Amino acid sequence: MAAGMIDVHFHLIPQFYRDAVYEAGRGPAIGRYPDWSPELALALLDKHGIALAITSIAQPGVGFMPDEKAADFARRCNDYAAELIAQLPRRFGCFGLLPMHDMDAAIAEACYCLETLGFEGISLFASYGEKFLGDGAFDPLMAYLDARAAVVHIHPGLHPSSRSLDLEWPGFMIEYPFDTTRAAVNLLFSGALERFAGIRFILSHAGGTLPYLAWRLSVAPMIDKRLQQRSRAEIFTGLKTFWYDNALASGVESMGTLSRIAAKERILFGSDWPFCNDGVVAEEVKDFTAPGFLAADETAMIARENALKLFPQRF
Repeated sequence: MAAGMIDVHFHLIPQFYRDAVYEAGRGPAIGRYPDWSPELALALLDKHGIALAITSIAQPGVGFMPDEKAADFARRCNDYAAELIAQLPRRFGCFGLLPMHDMDAAIAEACYCLETLGFEGISLFASYGEKFLGDGAFDPLMAYLDARAAVVHIHPGLHPSSRSLDLEWPGFMIEYPFDTTRAAVNLLFSGALERFAGIRFILSHAGGTLPYLAWRLSVAPMIDKRLQQRSRAEIFTGLKTFWYDNALASGVESMGTLSRIAAKERILFGSDWPFCNDGVVAEEVKDFTAPGFLAADETAMIARENALKLFPQRF
């Protein structure tokens, strides 16, 4: 085990949030929310040698709320996280939750999270409705986050196109990685990564299927001239601008592929607790810290050192 780990993918599920989601007839991809409390969170951190967890609200964010209530509910969630941090400032941080139905409201809440509450960054979903990050509709918010050189953690959700599939398997198994992949590709090929170069984007789950598709993406402009023409080297450089967490992707099967497209200085530890239960977290930690898998310095970078560079204000 790598002591003092920093977990950048750690979910927050306040009771009032759980109740509101259920009341709206919604819920997570696994059907019901797992148990969550500050005490359970601390026990998990201590058991697995995690010094600090950067929390975020998972799906469905505040998208289940009526537009006129979404901003106030996001504020309540962010204030709850701030209270938790105030009680345990060495153990918890937060990526703030935004109401994305309106860009002015989103920018106002991002400002509150970053400038008033001092959060480590912002949590965004890969898609909202039919639109993926990188779409011009989100440019006003991206411009603000770019000016702040903000960290943005991108988490997948269940895109509408996935809901009608005749597959019995829960969305987190297959559809979530595709959602992340689509957002990453849209950010890259739309030019948003260059337009908002100050934003540090973290992709969940090793970028979804992005590592496997990297070579295919690199030759896509050679096949379809409608795409912006850029060299293969430029596309691979774009992939290296992303940061990646290794939640649900910490073994050699996933990390081996990720290591070929990601800068080793931009891979971070993530557990995805409590959606990944204690047994899964144990497997995540065991696999990426296994003797002989990664060099000791690389394990230390993923476990802690890369996050220290991303969040120097915390230490």
